[in-house]
Amino acid sequence: MDGYENANRAYDNANRVGSEAMNNALKSMSAMTKGFQQIATETGEFTKRSFEQSAQMFEKLSQVRTLDKAVELQSEFARTAYDTWMSQANKMAGLYSDIARDAYKPFEATGFAAAQAAKDEVRQAG
Repeated sequence: MDGYENANRAYDNANRVGSEAMNNALKSMSAMTKGFQQIATETGEFTKRSFEQSAQMFEKLSQVRTLDKAVELQSEFARTAYDTWMSQANKMAGLYSDIARDAYKPFEATGFAAAQAAKDEVRQAG
């Protein structure tokens, strides 16, 4: 009976670890989905803001009477567009980093639980 009980306990532990792994995989997928929704929303909002800023710049540019003023306006627009783009790139990098962290977090617990279960089995077998 001792061998049967050990095998049954090992099966139960494996089943529990497998169930936890599945639950954590679902949590991970949920975190990824939410993160990608945030990225899609942020990208859409950035595109809209960028288009509006470009339209405003072209409207101002159409009212300029001198070449110097046009160059000045274009230079300021380019500087502002670059700063806005870099800010957006940093924001997006943060969102991707958050996705990776949140998607991995459920697996930390699974890995620890699996390692602990393996240690317990080795102790009980020895």
